[in-house]
Amino acid sequence: MKVTSLATVTSSPSSGSDRRSRRSAELRERLFRAALALFSKKGFAETTVEDITNAADLGKGTFFNYFPSKDHILLAFGEMQLAKLQFAVDEARRANEPMPDFLRSLGQRMTEEPTRNPDIIRAVLQAYLSSTPVREAMLDLQKRVLALHTEMIQLGQKRGEIRDDLPAMEIAQVFRQTIFGTLLIWSLYGDGSLLSRMEAAFEVLWKGLTPRNLSSPQLVVPLFW
Repeated sequence: MKVTSLATVTSSPSSGSDRRSRRSAELRERLFRAALALFSKKGFAETTVEDITNAADLGKGTFFNYFPSKDHILLAFGEMQLAKLQFAVDEARRANEPMPDFLRSLGQRMTEEPTRNPDIIRAVLQAYLSSTPVREAMLDLQKRVLALHTEMIQLGQKRGEIRDDLPAMEIAQVFRQTIFGTLLIWSLYGDGSLLSRMEAAFEVLWKGLTPRNLSSPQLVVPLFW
């Protein structure tokens, strides 16, 4: 195995920049994770920036180097989920599995964060409905989410696994409305029932999504939001 010497590392013009970039990413992640933990424990409204920096063991001024406001933590959370969705769509394009099987394998991945943090789901949903500093950015994020959902529906239609007699975007809208409604109800409880609630909702929804000449497959649909 080739070992890079300390001299090589220190002489590299980019090594200092790389270290700073890694350090910056680590600090941002610490703040982000500390905030999620506090939102879950105390609630979004009750958590202050000082609470977050104390939990992350960082100075209060450090927070504003990475997030303009506490509300932007919610936007970062949405971007993280969007990145997971983008990865899922990219995988779906390459995979040879039937769409129901492929979606079933993503359930755990896409529900990991919401299951751990039901309070942040409530905070995100509240932010979508209120006038927050990041409302416009959140609306833009949701447009990108809808575009990815539409791509997934189009892929299923192309494979003959989703009905093609309705526009893909129209189906994607119903898909998202079902998710948001289920999420909202589940977030009031914050228990371990999220997957079972999704299953129950989509057992009905999926019957309407399958091609007209096929029976509805059993499907556990992952959380894309």
